[in-house]
Amino acid sequence: MQQFMFGIRFLLRSFVDDEKGAELAEYALILALVVVAAITALGVLGSGVSSGITSASNGISGAGH
Repeated sequence: MQQFMFGIRFLLRSFVDDEKGAELAEYALILALVVVAAITALGVLGSGVSSGITSASNGISGAGH
């Protein structure tokens, strides 16, 4: 019984000391923040970029006539 309790204690200690899950959670949080920033930037700049592409397209179409 004492060996069993020692084994359980060892498993619990190794689980508590393992920080790989914490690193993964930190990377996931950073990735989520980058995605939110990219979506926000596209939302803010999207209409400006769209109008710029439309202007360039109209200029190219007008140059052929």
